[in-house]
Amino acid sequence: MAERKKLHRGDRVSWSSHGSRAHGTVQEEITHRTRAAKRVVAASKDKPQYRVRTAEGRDAVHKPEALHREPG
Repeated sequence: MAERKKLHRGDRVSWSSHGSRAHGTVQEEITHRTRAAKRVVAASKDKPQYRVRTAEGRDAVHKPEALHREPG
């Protein structure tokens, strides 16, 4: 089983969004069921998700496998 990707606050990331690449910065790791980015996030300690601030200033929440850490 592959080791889970650990991201940290401030990491620059990108992800696929509607056929193109979106970019942003990790704001926090979510490890419990909560409301974020205008939706309910079913995260847990075993299956965390990350709140990301997009380059346009919006919040998004993604699973770690959807995010790609950018160099720099």
